[in-house]
Amino acid sequence: MHRLSCSRKILFRRRILRAAACVGVTLSILAQAPAQAPPQLSDQTRGQVDQIARQVLESTGVPSASVAVVKDGTLVYAHAYGNARLDPSTPATAEMRYKIGSISKQFTATAILMLAEQGKLSLDDPVSRFVPDLTRAKEVTIRQLLSHTSGYQDYWPQDYVPPFMLTPITADEILTRWARRPLDFDPGTKWQYSNTNYVIAGVIVEKASGMPLLRFLSTHIFEPLGMQSVVNIDQDHFADTDPTGYMRYALGPPRTAPREGKGWLFAAGELAMPAADLAKWDIAMMNQRLLKPSSYREMQKDVLLKNGTATGYALGITVRSQAGRRVLDHGGEVSGFTAENAVFPEDHAAVIVLTNQDAVNASGQIAKKIAPLLFTGDTAVVAEKVERARKILEQLQQGKIDRSLFTDNANSYFDQQALQDFATSLGPLGTSQDFQQTSEQGRGGMTNRNYRAKFAEKVLSISTYEMPDGKIEQFLVSVGN
Repeated sequence: MHRLSCSRKILFRRRILRAAACVGVTLSILAQAPAQAPPQLSDQTRGQVDQIARQVLESTGVPSASVAVVKDGTLVYAHAYGNARLDPSTPATAEMRYKIGSISKQFTATAILMLAEQGKLSLDDPVSRFVPDLTRAKEVTIRQLLSHTSGYQDYWPQDYVPPFMLTPITADEILTRWARRPLDFDPGTKWQYSNTNYVIAGVIVEKASGMPLLRFLSTHIFEPLGMQSVVNIDQDHFADTDPTGYMRYALGPPRTAPREGKGWLFAAGELAMPAADLAKWDIAMMNQRLLKPSSYREMQKDVLLKNGTATGYALGITVRSQAGRRVLDHGGEVSGFTAENAVFPEDHAAVIVLTNQDAVNASGQIAKKIAPLLFTGDTAVVAEKVERARKILEQLQQGKIDRSLFTDNANSYFDQQALQDFATSLGPLGTSQDFQQTSEQGRGGMTNRNYRAKFAEKVLSISTYEMPDGKIEQFLVSVGN
């Protein structure tokens, strides 16, 4: 064994002590330095988010909503509104778990893609490789299951719980009743949403991996991402601290929604979690943390029908464009709950909204209104542009116009006939109850801004183009929705 001389040992000890002292000083300085605060939404934007959520809850009568916002790849806001339980009255909190319904399909699709990366299956494998006794199983592929182009009939198209769904069922019983009957169409020729597809996909995950679906998801997704509050509501009851799900008969009072029997939500809608946990999933998607880039491309690629028609759907995700931005989103609904998850991957932004009433799109309304706030830059500038557009509309309702605000082209558009038509058609609408910017993008060297004006009996869409010098090149008004 090599040994150090006495003098060299002393020198060695001194160097170690000096190094330790330096480390100690550094740690002391770091300990005294203020921790960098995580990014947050501005006070103004938080106020707008709060106002949107509360207004939608008030107008729809939905008891509560839990909202999470991701910006620059970081969770910047999580807040809950309204009552998670009505009797006794229990305020909703951001830590509560809400059922996310069909957003669960993204996790089943990811499990399939992970197994494909492991070489245990291929997206273009026929279903017959794993479940051979289904209708035309040799013709239907796994990709067609995940993209809803298989032709297998949906076992739950209703927005309520039919009596037969109150009793427990197994995945194989679902397949016997809905996937061993004739297909609704030839594989790959149409797009039709079907929960049955994902029950089959869940069975394939279990057969290919050799473990239960939820154990696979926990091991490969939830634990690595720190999603610690996820629960399988297909098998487990909500805790007393979780929200109650509600339904309504027409415009009647909220009623406690019935719970589906065990087994009905397997692989298609079985998950519940806080909005912040779903945000972790969205951030991982933006950062391509769990899958290879090629797998994420497959997951997010618009699936085409055999005739080349785009479906607008990928693998467990809707793909679309909003104001020139790519959006990956999906809604969810199970008895008593609805959800919306919209991800803007290139912008590293997302909006998650979870609510505790079914058969109403409050979650989608809230998410749609919040999303533009993340991309409109300086909120003070946005507020200024909104106010200017609102005042212009009010003047046009009276047949008036401030021509100094417009370009020569726009002024030629607003001739006497135009001003008369604006006044006679818009004047009777009265004062707008709500006026918001809905999108902003560049085009033709100008800035295109679109607005939505809500009146008592009508909604208008306003399309504007602004020149670099601030003058307005276009101000068109049409019927909105």
